[in-house]
Amino acid sequence: MKGIALVGLGEIGRAAHLPAILRNPDVTLRAVVEPDPAQLARADLPPGVDVHPDLAAVLDRPDVDGVVLATPPWVTPGLAVAAARRGRFVLAEKPVATSVAAGAAYDVLTPTERARIQVGLTYRHDPAMVALRDVIAAGELGDRLLVRAHVYDEQRTSDAAHTELIERTLRHGSPVVHEGAHVFDWLRYLLGAEPELRDAWSLRTRDGLAAPNLVGARLRYGPAEALVEFGWLTDVLPRTELSVLGDRGLAVLDGRTFALTVTTGDDRMVIDPVPDRATRCFDRQLARFVALGGGRGGGRGGGRGGGAAAEPDLDDGLRALAVSELVERAGAA
Repeated sequence: MKGIALVGLGEIGRAAHLPAILRNPDVTLRAVVEPDPAQLARADLPPGVDVHPDLAAVLDRPDVDGVVLATPPWVTPGLAVAAARRGRFVLAEKPVATSVAAGAAYDVLTPTERARIQVGLTYRHDPAMVALRDVIAAGELGDRLLVRAHVYDEQRTSDAAHTELIERTLRHGSPVVHEGAHVFDWLRYLLGAEPELRDAWSLRTRDGLAAPNLVGARLRYGPAEALVEFGWLTDVLPRTELSVLGDRGLAVLDGRTFALTVTTGDDRMVIDPVPDRATRCFDRQLARFVALGGGRGGGRGGGRGGGAAAEPDLDDGLRALAVSELVERAGAA
């Protein structure tokens, strides 16, 4: 893979995907798709990058091998399917759809086309996440675990435009749909088991919201019990954290920095990777995407992929979405 097109210059595209592409020496940003002039004006694009109003023009370009979709989940399926069917490799932001029904759009893809899609479950790539999985698998914390995942984001501030964006996003699902894409992928990755939903709840902290802005659930992953909470749009946010407690130890992952602390008996291990979490995770994610496309100079390929297998792949994204939707429905019951 050599040439990349970035679709979407919203906050995640402009602040995370674009810098990662520009930092990677193995790819060249050939084009950007963004119909909104205001978003274009906020982006610092390098000289020579073409701008298109829609994806169709990009898919006609022979110099674009991969497409990064930094798009809202209610438009991602159609774009991802179009790009994969035209032989492009696709890195699609999470969640890959807003519902299981909407995710059925991917059913038209052949196995070869599906294999071209990597899902942007970005923080799966963090070194601290890998270390935590190894600690759990080695039984260092114990055999029966209590996992707590508290994910609170999108604080309501004086930025009226951002608040309106998040309120509009709520029309397409509660926070568990959007943030659960990450968390339920983490839990399956860390615990190596499929989830069983025990119960769930939801709450609107004020009138007028299109969906509950606080959602929680209790799930079982094999011998582990998991308590999850998701929250948006309050003036003050609780701490975001993932903790794993067992009979022999405690691991705590800071949800903002991904600094990991593991305490067992008198031993204490701290893993605080550098650089900052977004930089290291988006760089590692893009490197895997380049490997999917066959590495530097690789073309569109004719097999299941141009190089390495997609990780996380489309099935990973759809599994996390299915659990998110299950929790959302149970919480609303």
